[in-house]
Amino acid sequence: MKPFSFKDLRRWLPSRPPDAHKGAFGHVLVVAGSRGMTGAAVLAARGALRAGCGLATVALPESQQPIAACQLAEAMTLPLPETSSGALRADAVGRLQASHLNRGYTVLALGPGMGTHAETARAVVGLLGSLGIPAVVDADALNLLALQTRSAVRTLLERRGAPFILTPHPGEIGRLLRMDAATVQRDREAAARLLVHEFGGVCVLKGRHTLITDGDRVWFNPTGNPGLAKGGSGDALTGIIAGLWSQRLLADPKGLDNGFEAAALGAYLHGLAADLAEREKTARAMLASDVIEALPGAFKKLGG
Repeated sequence: MKPFSFKDLRRWLPSRPPDAHKGAFGHVLVVAGSRGMTGAAVLAARGALRAGCGLATVALPESQQPIAACQLAEAMTLPLPETSSGALRADAVGRLQASHLNRGYTVLALGPGMGTHAETARAVVGLLGSLGIPAVVDADALNLLALQTRSAVRTLLERRGAPFILTPHPGEIGRLLRMDAATVQRDREAAARLLVHEFGGVCVLKGRHTLITDGDRVWFNPTGNPGLAKGGSGDALTGIIAGLWSQRLLADPKGLDNGFEAAALGAYLHGLAADLAEREKTARAMLASDVIEALPGAFKKLGG
Protein backbone atom coordinates (compact mmCIF):
# COMPACT_ATOMS: atom_id res chain seq x y z
CA MET A 1 0.00 0.00 0.00
CA LYS A 2 1.30 3.45 -0.86
CA PRO A 3 0.10 7.08 -0.60
CA PHE A 4 -1.08 9.06 -3.56
CA SER A 5 1.46 10.62 -5.89
CA PHE A 6 0.57 14.21 -6.71
CA LYS A 7 2.26 13.75 -10.09
CA ASP A 8 0.09 10.74 -10.89
CA LEU A 9 -3.09 12.54 -9.86
CA ARG A 10 -2.34 15.49 -12.13
CA ARG A 11 -1.56 13.13 -15.00
CA TRP A 12 -4.85 11.28 -14.49
CA LEU A 13 -6.94 14.45 -14.51
CA PRO A 14 -8.85 14.66 -17.83
CA SER A 15 -7.89 17.62 -20.00
CA ARG A 16 -10.34 20.32 -21.11
CA PRO A 17 -9.56 21.19 -24.77
CA PRO A 18 -10.58 24.75 -25.67
CA ASP A 19 -12.68 23.60 -28.63
CA ALA A 20 -14.55 20.86 -26.71
CA HIS A 21 -18.32 20.66 -26.35
CA LYS A 22 -20.47 19.16 -23.58
CA GLY A 23 -20.67 15.80 -25.35
CA ALA A 24 -16.90 15.45 -25.04
CA PHE A 25 -17.07 15.11 -21.26
CA GLY A 26 -19.65 12.37 -20.92
CA HIS A 27 -23.19 11.94 -19.68
CA VAL A 28 -23.65 10.63 -16.14
CA LEU A 29 -26.88 8.80 -15.29
CA VAL A 30 -27.65 9.05 -11.56
CA VAL A 31 -30.21 6.46 -10.44
CA ALA A 32 -30.88 7.30 -6.83
CA GLY A 33 -33.33 8.62 -4.28
CA SER A 34 -36.68 7.63 -2.81
CA ARG A 35 -39.33 9.36 -0.74
CA GLY A 36 -37.55 11.11 2.11
CA MET A 37 -34.07 10.67 0.56
CA THR A 38 -34.24 12.77 -2.61
CA GLY A 39 -31.31 14.84 -1.35
CA ALA A 40 -28.96 11.90 -1.95
CA ALA A 41 -29.77 11.98 -5.67
CA VAL A 42 -29.35 15.75 -5.78
CA LEU A 43 -25.94 15.64 -4.09
CA ALA A 44 -24.67 12.88 -6.38
CA ALA A 45 -25.73 14.83 -9.47
CA ARG A 46 -24.18 18.06 -8.20
CA GLY A 47 -20.97 16.17 -7.46
CA ALA A 48 -20.85 14.80 -11.01
CA LEU A 49 -21.45 18.20 -12.57
CA ARG A 50 -18.93 19.98 -10.33
CA ALA A 51 -16.40 17.27 -11.22
CA GLY A 52 -16.77 18.27 -14.86
CA CYS A 53 -19.06 15.87 -16.71
CA GLY A 54 -20.78 17.43 -19.70
CA LEU A 55 -24.29 16.24 -18.92
CA ALA A 56 -26.13 14.64 -16.01
CA THR A 57 -29.52 13.00 -15.82
CA VAL A 58 -31.10 12.16 -12.46
CA ALA A 59 -33.54 9.24 -12.62
CA LEU A 60 -35.69 8.78 -9.52
CA PRO A 61 -39.22 7.85 -8.39
CA GLU A 62 -41.84 9.89 -10.21
CA SER A 63 -43.20 11.70 -7.16
CA GLN A 64 -39.69 12.91 -6.29
CA GLN A 65 -38.83 14.22 -9.75
CA PRO A 66 -40.26 17.75 -9.22
CA ILE A 67 -38.33 18.07 -5.96
CA ALA A 68 -35.04 17.17 -7.63
CA ALA A 69 -35.73 19.30 -10.70
CA CYS A 70 -36.20 22.39 -8.51
CA GLN A 71 -32.74 21.89 -7.02
CA LEU A 72 -30.82 20.95 -10.18
CA ALA A 73 -31.02 23.69 -12.76
CA GLU A 74 -28.13 22.20 -14.76
CA ALA A 75 -29.27 18.56 -14.77
CA MET A 76 -31.99 16.70 -16.60
CA THR A 77 -34.44 14.53 -14.68
CA LEU A 78 -36.19 11.29 -15.56
CA PRO A 79 -39.28 10.20 -13.57
CA LEU A 80 -39.50 6.45 -12.94
CA PRO A 81 -42.25 4.04 -11.82
CA GLU A 82 -42.54 3.87 -8.05
CA THR A 83 -44.12 1.86 -5.27
CA SER A 84 -46.82 3.25 -2.98
CA SER A 85 -44.04 4.10 -0.50
CA GLY A 86 -42.11 6.17 -3.05
CA ALA A 87 -39.38 3.62 -3.85
CA LEU A 88 -38.17 2.56 -7.29
CA ARG A 89 -40.20 -0.20 -8.95
CA ALA A 90 -38.67 -3.09 -10.89
CA ASP A 91 -40.25 -2.00 -14.18
CA ALA A 92 -38.18 1.19 -14.03
CA VAL A 93 -35.45 -0.83 -15.73
CA GLY A 94 -37.27 -0.81 -19.07
CA ARG A 95 -37.65 2.97 -18.99
CA LEU A 96 -33.95 3.36 -18.19
CA GLN A 97 -32.96 1.06 -21.04
CA ALA A 98 -35.07 3.09 -23.46
CA SER A 99 -33.59 6.33 -22.14
CA HIS A 100 -30.06 4.98 -22.62
CA LEU A 101 -30.83 4.11 -26.25
CA ASN A 102 -31.94 7.70 -26.75
CA ARG A 103 -29.29 9.57 -24.75
CA GLY A 104 -26.27 7.27 -24.69
CA TYR A 105 -25.15 7.51 -21.08
CA THR A 106 -21.42 7.20 -20.35
CA VAL A 107 -21.41 6.21 -16.66
CA LEU A 108 -24.07 4.98 -14.25
CA ALA A 109 -24.03 6.21 -10.63
CA LEU A 110 -26.31 3.86 -8.71
CA GLY A 111 -27.54 3.62 -5.15
CA PRO A 112 -27.62 6.78 -3.01
CA GLY A 113 -30.84 7.09 -1.05
CA MET A 114 -32.69 4.31 -2.90
CA GLY A 115 -33.92 2.46 0.17
CA THR A 116 -34.14 -1.30 0.48
CA HIS A 117 -37.62 -2.14 -0.83
CA ALA A 118 -37.89 -5.57 -2.52
CA GLU A 119 -39.02 -3.91 -5.76
CA THR A 120 -35.95 -1.67 -5.67
CA ALA A 121 -33.74 -4.73 -5.19
CA ARG A 122 -35.15 -6.19 -8.41
CA ALA A 123 -34.56 -2.88 -10.16
CA VAL A 124 -30.90 -2.75 -9.04
CA VAL A 125 -30.21 -6.31 -10.16
CA GLY A 126 -32.04 -5.76 -13.44
CA LEU A 127 -30.25 -2.51 -14.18
CA LEU A 128 -26.78 -3.86 -13.43
CA GLY A 129 -27.55 -6.90 -15.54
CA SER A 130 -28.89 -5.04 -18.56
CA LEU A 131 -27.21 -1.64 -18.79
CA GLY A 132 -23.68 -2.47 -19.91
CA ILE A 133 -21.95 0.81 -19.16
CA PRO A 134 -19.33 1.60 -16.49
CA ALA A 135 -20.98 1.90 -13.08
CA VAL A 136 -20.25 3.42 -9.68
CA VAL A 137 -22.24 1.33 -7.19
CA ASP A 138 -22.84 2.85 -3.77
CA ALA A 139 -24.98 2.94 -0.65
CA ASP A 140 -28.34 1.15 -0.89
CA ALA A 141 -27.39 -0.53 -4.16
CA LEU A 142 -24.62 -2.26 -2.18
CA ASN A 143 -27.02 -3.09 0.65
CA LEU A 144 -29.47 -4.61 -1.83
CA LEU A 145 -26.72 -6.65 -3.48
CA ALA A 146 -25.74 -7.90 -0.02
CA LEU A 147 -29.21 -9.47 0.26
CA GLN A 148 -28.35 -11.74 -2.67
CA THR A 149 -26.05 -14.74 -2.40
CA ARG A 150 -22.38 -14.00 -2.99
CA SER A 151 -22.34 -16.33 -5.99
CA ALA A 152 -25.34 -14.53 -7.51
CA VAL A 153 -23.66 -11.16 -7.09
CA ARG A 154 -20.42 -12.49 -8.54
CA THR A 155 -22.22 -13.87 -11.59
CA LEU A 156 -24.20 -10.65 -12.08
CA LEU A 157 -21.10 -8.47 -12.03
CA GLU A 158 -19.01 -10.85 -14.14
CA ARG A 159 -21.63 -10.85 -16.88
CA ARG A 160 -22.07 -7.08 -17.03
CA GLY A 161 -19.48 -6.62 -19.75
CA ALA A 162 -18.44 -3.25 -18.32
CA PRO A 163 -16.15 -2.11 -15.50
CA PHE A 164 -17.50 -1.04 -12.12
CA ILE A 165 -16.46 0.68 -8.90
CA LEU A 166 -17.86 -0.35 -5.52
CA THR A 167 -17.77 2.41 -2.89
CA PRO A 168 -18.68 0.88 0.50
CA HIS A 169 -18.18 2.18 3.99
CA PRO A 170 -17.10 -0.44 6.58
CA GLY A 171 -20.67 -1.50 7.36
CA GLU A 172 -21.56 -1.97 3.69
CA ILE A 173 -18.46 -3.95 2.82
CA GLY A 174 -19.07 -6.04 5.94
CA ARG A 175 -22.57 -6.92 4.73
CA LEU A 176 -21.24 -7.88 1.30
CA LEU A 177 -18.49 -10.07 2.79
CA ARG A 178 -20.58 -11.42 5.69
CA MET A 179 -18.38 -9.95 8.42
CA ASP A 180 -18.90 -7.22 10.98
CA ALA A 181 -17.58 -3.68 10.63
CA ALA A 182 -15.12 -4.12 13.50
CA THR A 183 -13.44 -6.98 11.63
CA VAL A 184 -13.24 -4.81 8.52
CA GLN A 185 -11.63 -1.98 10.47
CA ARG A 186 -8.98 -4.25 11.98
CA ASP A 187 -7.54 -4.87 8.50
CA ARG A 188 -9.08 -2.51 5.97
CA GLU A 189 -6.66 -3.44 3.20
CA ALA A 190 -7.46 -7.14 3.54
CA ALA A 191 -11.20 -6.43 3.39
CA ALA A 192 -10.87 -4.23 0.29
CA ARG A 193 -8.71 -6.82 -1.45
CA LEU A 194 -11.16 -9.57 -0.53
CA LEU A 195 -14.07 -7.61 -2.02
CA VAL A 196 -12.22 -7.27 -5.33
CA HIS A 197 -11.20 -10.93 -5.22
CA GLU A 198 -14.83 -11.94 -4.65
CA PHE A 199 -16.57 -9.67 -7.13
CA GLY A 200 -13.96 -7.95 -9.32
CA GLY A 201 -13.95 -4.25 -10.18
CA VAL A 202 -12.42 -1.49 -8.08
CA CYS A 203 -13.08 -1.03 -4.37
CA VAL A 204 -13.18 2.37 -2.67
CA LEU A 205 -13.33 1.58 1.05
CA LYS A 206 -14.39 4.83 2.65
CA GLY A 207 -13.21 6.13 5.99
CA ARG A 208 -10.10 7.79 7.36
CA HIS A 209 -7.43 7.30 4.67
CA THR A 210 -9.90 5.89 2.15
CA LEU A 211 -8.45 2.83 0.39
CA ILE A 212 -8.65 2.30 -3.36
CA THR A 213 -7.69 -1.02 -4.93
CA ASP A 214 -8.25 -2.92 -8.15
CA GLY A 215 -6.60 -6.03 -6.74
CA ASP A 216 -3.15 -5.10 -8.03
CA ARG A 217 -2.71 -1.49 -6.97
CA VAL A 218 -3.60 -0.38 -3.45
CA TRP A 219 -3.48 3.33 -2.62
CA PHE A 220 -4.68 5.30 0.36
CA ASN A 221 -5.98 8.84 0.35
CA PRO A 222 -4.26 11.46 2.53
CA THR A 223 -6.95 14.16 2.30
CA GLY A 224 -10.13 14.66 4.30
CA ASN A 225 -11.18 15.43 7.86
CA PRO A 226 -13.90 14.58 10.43
CA GLY A 227 -16.27 17.04 8.77
CA LEU A 228 -16.97 14.32 6.21
CA ALA A 229 -18.60 12.22 8.94
CA LYS A 230 -22.00 13.58 8.00
CA GLY A 231 -24.90 12.44 5.84
CA GLY A 232 -24.49 13.17 2.14
CA SER A 233 -20.70 13.02 1.99
CA GLY A 234 -20.69 9.59 0.36
CA ASP A 235 -23.39 10.65 -2.13
CA ALA A 236 -21.21 13.56 -3.23
CA LEU A 237 -18.21 11.24 -3.63
CA THR A 238 -20.21 8.87 -5.84
CA GLY A 239 -21.10 11.71 -8.16
CA ILE A 240 -17.57 13.10 -8.21
CA ILE A 241 -16.07 9.75 -9.18
CA ALA A 242 -18.73 9.20 -11.86
CA GLY A 243 -18.15 12.69 -13.28
CA LEU A 244 -14.39 12.21 -13.48
CA TRP A 245 -14.72 8.72 -14.94
CA SER A 246 -17.07 9.91 -17.69
CA GLN A 247 -14.46 12.46 -18.81
CA ARG A 248 -11.63 9.95 -18.76
CA LEU A 249 -13.64 7.43 -20.78
CA LEU A 250 -14.53 9.99 -23.44
CA ALA A 251 -10.93 11.23 -23.60
CA ASP A 252 -9.68 7.71 -24.38
CA PRO A 253 -12.63 5.59 -25.56
CA LYS A 254 -10.36 2.76 -26.72
CA GLY A 255 -8.40 2.63 -23.48
CA LEU A 256 -8.67 -0.02 -20.79
CA ASP A 257 -9.87 2.27 -18.00
CA ASN A 258 -11.10 0.09 -15.14
CA GLY A 259 -11.97 3.11 -12.99
CA PHE A 260 -9.02 2.98 -10.59
CA GLU A 261 -7.66 6.37 -11.63
CA ALA A 262 -11.07 8.04 -11.51
CA ALA A 263 -11.67 6.56 -8.05
CA ALA A 264 -8.28 7.78 -6.83
CA LEU A 265 -8.85 11.26 -8.23
CA GLY A 266 -12.35 11.39 -6.81
CA ALA A 267 -11.30 10.38 -3.31
CA TYR A 268 -8.41 12.85 -3.31
CA LEU A 269 -10.42 15.81 -4.62
CA HIS A 270 -13.39 15.04 -2.37
CA GLY A 271 -11.09 15.04 0.67
CA LEU A 272 -9.18 18.11 -0.48
CA ALA A 273 -12.42 20.01 -1.03
CA ALA A 274 -13.46 18.98 2.49
CA ASP A 275 -10.18 20.33 3.86
CA LEU A 276 -10.83 23.65 2.10
CA ALA A 277 -14.43 23.75 3.36
CA GLU A 278 -13.28 23.02 6.92
CA ARG A 279 -11.19 26.21 6.98
CA GLU A 280 -14.30 28.32 6.49
CA LYS A 281 -17.11 26.21 7.92
CA THR A 282 -15.28 24.11 10.56
CA ALA A 283 -15.44 20.32 10.68
CA ARG A 284 -18.44 20.50 13.00
CA ALA A 285 -20.60 22.77 10.83
CA MET A 286 -19.64 21.89 7.25
CA LEU A 287 -22.12 20.07 5.02
CA ALA A 288 -21.76 17.76 2.04
CA SER A 289 -22.98 20.61 -0.16
CA ASP A 290 -20.12 22.76 1.20
CA VAL A 291 -17.68 20.10 0.00
CA ILE A 292 -19.16 20.17 -3.49
CA GLU A 293 -18.98 23.97 -3.57
CA ALA A 294 -15.31 23.80 -2.53
CA LEU A 295 -14.39 21.54 -5.47
CA PRO A 296 -13.28 24.44 -7.72
CA GLY A 297 -10.59 25.31 -5.18
CA ALA A 298 -9.52 21.68 -5.00
CA PHE A 299 -9.19 21.50 -8.78
CA LYS A 300 -7.12 24.68 -8.76
CA LYS A 301 -4.71 23.20 -6.24
CA LEU A 302 -4.35 20.09 -8.37
CA GLY A 303 -3.75 22.22 -11.45
CA GLY A 304 -7.00 21.50 -13.26
